[in-house]
Amino acid sequence: MISAEANNMKIKDIRELSILELEKTIRDTRDQLLELKLRKQTGQVENTAELTQRRRDIARMETIRSEKVLAEKASA
Repeated sequence: MISAEANNMKIKDIRELSILELEKTIRDTRDQLLELKLRKQTGQVENTAELTQRRRDIARMETIRSEKVLAEKASA
């Protein structure tokens, strides 16, 4: 259920995405995190480290998205 796209994304891969692609990936990763949280509550998650990984992926993507937005504003 968890897509390979957001699974363990490297910074280099994230930086190559456009702002719209980043926003879509952030949304998808947040959905995955919600699903993992719900599955954890019902005892269906074997690897709880996935929750931490998803949160960190979201933070990385949000940071890079913010950098891109600021760079766009600065160049405009």
